[in-house]
Amino acid sequence: MSICPKNKNSKAHRDARRANWKMSAPALVKCPNCGALMVPHRVCRNCGTYNKKEIIKVDAAD
Repeated sequence: MSICPKNKNSKAHRDARRANWKMSAPALVKCPNCGALMVPHRVCRNCGTYNKKEIIKVDAAD
């Protein structure tokens, strides 16, 4: 058995449905420790802290 559509959808109806399928920019917040932009609820890549605790040792040579 194959799919058998009841009615034909116009190109405008099809394109209107696809219009909301788009990428969005990631939400960024400032790190409270160093002020660098970071994704919320993740370890800061710049200073290695999360929730005011040092999680990762980051070299200062960067």
